Amino acid sequence: MNTYNSLEEKINNAKDLDFSNLFDSIIELFKKVWLNGFVVVLLIVAFAFVVNILFSLIGLAPKNNLPLDGFDFDGFLSFYSEAIIHSVPQTILVSTITMAFVAAFYRICKQYVLGENVVEDYFYFLKKEYFSKLLMLGIIHTGIAAVTQFLFMIPYIYAFVPLAYFTIIFANNPDLSEAEIVKASFKLGNKKWLITFGTMFVAGILGMLGIIGCGIGVLFTISVMYLPVFFIYKEVIGFGETSEIEQIGT
Repeated sequence: MNTYNSLEEKINNAKDLDFSNLFDSIIELFKKVWLNGFVVVLLIVAFAFVVNILFSLIGLAPKNNLPLDGFDFDGFLSFYSEAIIHSVPQTILVSTITMAFVAAFYRICKQYVLGENVVEDYFYFLKKEYFSKLLMLGIIHTGIAAVTQFLFMIPYIYAFVPLAYFTIIFANNPDLSEAEIVKASFKLGNKKWLITFGTMFVAGILGMLGIIGCGIGVLFTISVMYLPVFFIYKEVIGFGETSEIEQIGT
């Protein structure tokens, strides 16, 4: 049985997950990896800032042409559509690099969970053998996001969950093709949509509490949002160990 068929079988046979146990595991791991998460968020923010500056200099940054003389639906629709279209090249690049950094974060998290020697290599997936696949995933991710956003966000709320699985599935199965990663992400996202959305929503609220620390504190806390899909993947597919939620740190 090849890797994709094995993933598909595990997803189809996935058990129900307990929200409280899942969230306890998220918090326990976050206590260990918050500094790693901070570094990843800082790298993403820095890269996005540099890309925005570069795109502005070459005239490819999204333009703010929203009418200011009262609301006009046709004008707003035109602005909304143009904003999405103009942001696509920049979004593809940022999405690609973001997935590379977050995949490295998941690799570090996996090492903590399995009790392995932790190697803090944040640029691991920026190697030549991974980048072309990440770039294609970035294009697919941006394309799906753009199409669903054209439909005024409601479809995007649904698609957001499967899209969130792109990185964790890639990080643990870089040998899969881009099409297989996308199919597996949507299968897992559909199978566990509600608990994924719920845990990510609560984790998002928790992550935003960093705003209390004069705003900049959110850089230290927002990475907790990456952990729900990490643990759901762990419970459904696993890392080669038992799929029961372990008490991390015991």
